[in-house]
Amino acid sequence: MRDLRRKDVLTTGEVARICHVAPRTVSKWFDTGELRGYRIPGSRDRRIPVDQLTAFMRLHGIPLDSLDGGTCRVLLIFRDPPDDLIRQARAGNRYELRSAANCFEAGVLAQQFRPHAVIVDVEEDSDALEVCRNIKECPSLGSACVLAVCADEQQGRRLEAGGFQSFLVRPVNLEQLARAVERATNLVI
Repeated sequence: MRDLRRKDVLTTGEVARICHVAPRTVSKWFDTGELRGYRIPGSRDRRIPVDQLTAFMRLHGIPLDSLDGGTCRVLLIFRDPPDDLIRQARAGNRYELRSAANCFEAGVLAQQFRPHAVIVDVEEDSDALEVCRNIKECPSLGSACVLAVCADEQQGRRLEAGGFQSFLVRPVNLEQLARAVERATNLVI
């Protein structure tokens, strides 16, 4: 399949190949309003933004692996990124990882990288809830899952209530991280 990773908008035929359905099925989803998109002016052709397709696939439990060829893009926001974890993840070729040391750097990287998941290392004094809110409000990042790495279960529950999809308690290993990302993104990796 052609690499659709960096396309912002897809045709109904491309969506049909990704979801393993007939193009007519995609047209029905579009016409009933289940799958949001737009028509090309002066034509009956439909176009579906990738972020809308991603949200639709998550909502209906459709695996996202066909969307990006099975590679999951993960952005880590860690003041001190765990080098061994990054090295292990890259060695397995299951993830495309980028790391940012602060919120500004993360914002710039996220716009270019368009991650499936963002993992935030939450410090006691951090503005983690604001980071989560900003990611979810950004149109090009709104479909990204935001996970937290935190000090304890109680802090994790507060973060979930504030908008994080899930949390992990320190220390974390690659297997825990992989399971959490897979559950959150619905990617089969």
